[in-house]
Amino acid sequence: MLILSYILMAAAWLGLVYELRRDLMMLQQNSYFNKRYRNWLRESGDTTSGWRLAGFAVFFLALSRLAGARAGLLVMGIFGVVTMLRLCFAKYKKPLVWTARARRIYAVAALVCVAVAAVAMILFGGDTAEGRLFSVASAATACYCCSHAVIMAANMLLRPVERRINRRYIEDAADRLRSMPDLKIVGVTGSYGKTSTKHFMHRILSEQYDTLMTPGSYNTTLGVVRTVRELLKPYNEVFIVEMGAKNPGDIREICDLVHPQIGVVTAVGPQHLESFGTLEAVQATKFELVDALPADGVAFVNDDFEYVASRAVDNVACERYTCRDAAGAVWKAEDINYGADGTRFRVLGPGGYKIELHTRLLGEANISDLLAAVAVAHHLGVADDKIRYAVGQIEPVEHRLSIKRTPGGITIVDDAYNSNPVGSRMAMEVLGGMKGGKRIVITPGMIELGEQQHELNAELGRHVGLNADVAIIVGRYNRDALAEGVRASGNAAVKLHFADTFAEAQGLLASIATAGDIVLYENDLPDTFK
Repeated sequence: MLILSYILMAAAWLGLVYELRRDLMMLQQNSYFNKRYRNWLRESGDTTSGWRLAGFAVFFLALSRLAGARAGLLVMGIFGVVTMLRLCFAKYKKPLVWTARARRIYAVAALVCVAVAAVAMILFGGDTAEGRLFSVASAATACYCCSHAVIMAANMLLRPVERRINRRYIEDAADRLRSMPDLKIVGVTGSYGKTSTKHFMHRILSEQYDTLMTPGSYNTTLGVVRTVRELLKPYNEVFIVEMGAKNPGDIREICDLVHPQIGVVTAVGPQHLESFGTLEAVQATKFELVDALPADGVAFVNDDFEYVASRAVDNVACERYTCRDAAGAVWKAEDINYGADGTRFRVLGPGGYKIELHTRLLGEANISDLLAAVAVAHHLGVADDKIRYAVGQIEPVEHRLSIKRTPGGITIVDDAYNSNPVGSRMAMEVLGGMKGGKRIVITPGMIELGEQQHELNAELGRHVGLNADVAIIVGRYNRDALAEGVRASGNAAVKLHFADTFAEAQGLLASIATAGDIVLYENDLPDTFK
């Protein structure tokens, strides 16, 4: 029977092992910030979920010893096995990445739990082996109930270590950059559009220069550091650095590392208002890039956004660009015409510069991002024929208004990456302009919009109502706001459906869509949102 007690104790710990792994995944999705993780806990209700409450019930039931230590072990062991199986087979959109930092946090969290178990065994284990096993299993169940606190404690304990490690990496990256004084460095930031602009710029500049860009969403200081240390080569001539920010000072920190000579501000809008609070704070943070440029540098800023156009730039030369004929802009995109083969448009620049371009991309936001890339390329001396060729070859960035057709004859418009108020409106307008069968949109709405969360999602719903025939709203996070907006559009013909998950939405779509229909996927929320 003692062997069974050992097995039940181990089973209780297996449940904790998998729960800590899930908690670490969510901490990682919140950029290892305890404050953001706590916000997620508050919004998701994970601390009082059914499984968490069941854990507390099991713990107190076992402690009551209504049927002795053996029965308590049995209850805790069964709960541990069920927890392990539930989490082992769970599917996540963005699974845990076992980075060195993640491993360190997990190891420290495990040590905290082992320490709790050791104390429990010493204080409450008694003189029998079964009593000690019961106390160790109880410690595992207690740690399961408080696993959020355990993972945050581990993260906090490691903070001095992480600072020292990061400082060493940052200094190494700075040394590498100092060893390349001729490297042209272009910083790109904005509430939205920065990733697309970075990709477009990389494609055009690569026609003439050996060009490196920060990959994926490596737009934090440590992401840039990793790019420099792992990818930057002595023969690179241009380095394009995407600069993201969730707090004031984030972009200044990246600039202090890379020292860009050219800066591009693509937009200032209500993205990440949850952490910034006001649009003025967003503006100040995005313009940290422009403020950091040297006296002989140049800034390219998008005057199609009020909080960009209204920001004076007097520390460096500033070339403003527009797709909407904003006053004061020296770069303009005009005669924009969409067709089956993409978009044709004309670019006007300073000094009478003019170039006719064709791209496979759709939507005003893409043209705006291309305009910024063309302006920087012209500034760096790329020939017109190379610009024209590169623009014509650019493929849509994955999940950013990319279009494909299924074997069943359904057109898929994929705009699932990081939806925002401007991009989502453009996506809806593109859907509304497409001809064929039913126009179907699948969306969970937008996130991180602070006090404007409901208002801006209701506005998105209104655009859905004006441009779609069928709307499938996914999840509960923005359901009320989106439905309110769809109904406020005045289009009573639009068919409104609700789904708790994307899997359920796909099932609905399969029963609705037929050949010739157009399906727009607008945003795809991470696992931290319901």
